[in-house]
Amino acid sequence: MITVGISGGIRSGTAAMAEGGRLVGVCSQERVTRVRGAGVNANGVPDEAIDLLLQRLGRTREHIGRYVSVDGHPTGWAGKAVERVDHHLAHACTAYLTSPFTTAAIVVCDHETPAISVWRGVGAAIESIDWPWQGPGFADVYSRTASAFGFRVAAADQRLEALARLRPASRDAEIDGLVGLDADGLIVDDGFERHIADRLSGDRDAGSPRRAALASAVQARLGELLIEFLGRVRNRLGIGDLCVGGNLFYHSSINTLVKQCGLFDQVFVPVDPGNSGLAVGAALYAVGTGPVAVSPFLGPAYSANETKELLDNCKLQYSWESEEGAVAQTVAALREGRLVGWFDGPMEWGPRALGARCILASPMSPYVLENLNHFLKRREPWRGYALSGLQDAVAEHFEGPDKSPFMECDYRPRDVARFRPVLPSAEAAVRVQAVSAGDGPPLFRRVLEAFGEATGLPFLVNTSFNGFHEPIVCSPRDAVRVFYGSGLDVLTIDQFMVRK
Repeated sequence: MITVGISGGIRSGTAAMAEGGRLVGVCSQERVTRVRGAGVNANGVPDEAIDLLLQRLGRTREHIGRYVSVDGHPTGWAGKAVERVDHHLAHACTAYLTSPFTTAAIVVCDHETPAISVWRGVGAAIESIDWPWQGPGFADVYSRTASAFGFRVAAADQRLEALARLRPASRDAEIDGLVGLDADGLIVDDGFERHIADRLSGDRDAGSPRRAALASAVQARLGELLIEFLGRVRNRLGIGDLCVGGNLFYHSSINTLVKQCGLFDQVFVPVDPGNSGLAVGAALYAVGTGPVAVSPFLGPAYSANETKELLDNCKLQYSWESEEGAVAQTVAALREGRLVGWFDGPMEWGPRALGARCILASPMSPYVLENLNHFLKRREPWRGYALSGLQDAVAEHFEGPDKSPFMECDYRPRDVARFRPVLPSAEAAVRVQAVSAGDGPPLFRRVLEAFGEATGLPFLVNTSFNGFHEPIVCSPRDAVRVFYGSGLDVLTIDQFMVRK
């Protein structure tokens, strides 16, 4: 029987399915309904996500034996009991039970009260550590800073981080004096937001060096205090490995600081550390599994016959290539400066495009940022984009953590000139996915290898495959619609090649 973990309220509706003690499927409601940030339905259930996963697994609702919910109050469950899991415990489960560790300290930093929680994982058991916390958490102050900068949309925190990434080494003594850490929480000066607003007064350039430096300084101060707090956790628990969870760890800049602070032997950031990843923790908690590495590619997959039927029904011109031919044509298009929609295998279930549902571009194209920001994503001109590269090449060309398989860390290029087209400023850091042997869809790795053989740099600009204000595409139909409704030049769906 299948155990279904559910998370989400008005946002972040997600379903995760476990069978036989392992995770077999994960899908967010937004990917199916095509409504960005979609939550659960009125009955408290992400029905569309559940039904799609069941269909792809060849199952029906009769195969579901247990439902485990993190947020919301599900109703109408055909007589089946609904178990509940605490929000912070579910974060701890997602972080630890998908890690490679058998013993670890676990820290959750979230907007949900109590903002900070500490746990100990040993084998399959997760124990709460009594750790009083007063007042706002790190995630709260980060969001307050984004609001003070005037970022008031759903992606406000991400926009602040992108701005800070332009001047990553900045510090500010005045900011340092406004935020501190005492024995049981953060101390934030009452005039914190007003001070930021005053400093930004009169500067109408959202991406100005002054604004970027201030954003970076606040981020650096919060990171410094987080490391101080983690030092206390290390001293108290005496455990060498750390797992982290909660919305704060969506920020690759924060993850980089934690991984490089030297307090822990290893640090694990899960595929989805935020609220949409809670369903995974709920499902794994319910089945009682110990830690086990979990693939980020557990979303719906589609057969070649399904894709062909769609292309034929849409009366599209396409070609079916061998795997070598699809790789060669994709690389040729990228070298010509084309934007490529890439669709291969099961969908990623986290927030990052990791090789299954991507928009790819050459990091050597002189207009790559302009094409992505202005014509495709409609973002501010100072926004940067992530890179995917082979693990050995990442270590050779960038300074940063040893590993970043889920695109969870920031890096600085050793030779800025080689990567200048993808850097919105000469000092900018860039988020990187380091692809090791066996990571991700094999065809994606082969594209990286082939591009490296052709150019000397096995790196590609990699951003999520979605339309303006849409979630990442899920099905071939989604991919075709976004392809023809955007500035993409080429679409590779498995081994089908579509051109405009």
